[in-house]
Amino acid sequence: MTSLPNSPDQAWVLKVTIWAAPAADPQWKAQLNRLRPLASFDDTTKTWQTRLGALDLEGLNVLQALFDAASAHGTRVRLEPAAVPEGWDDLVFTRGPDVAALLEAQADQGRPLGQLLLG
Repeated sequence: MTSLPNSPDQAWVLKVTIWAAPAADPQWKAQLNRLRPLASFDDTTKTWQTRLGALDLEGLNVLQALFDAASAHGTRVRLEPAAVPEGWDDLVFTRGPDVAALLEAQADQGRPLGQLLLG
């Protein structure tokens, strides 16, 4: 399911967008301390974002940490396929009728992470 960068036009990455949950100062700082190592803050959208090109050990660890943050702090997490960013030099997913199609179909329905219908 992964391929090397610069593969055919059908390559994509998993874009992960995280909305921090409102919280009192100590909880807010704890939440941000969990998100900072995993994602970058986008000042325009006021969200945290990261991209994954493979669901390898590192990718799964990132997703698990985001699930943990959502569980502990109530952050919202959204997964969606995205074009490979210019200059990306890591693995990429290849487009097929599987994961990308599922994510595209479910993302528009606004389902929270963990509530994707699989059939």
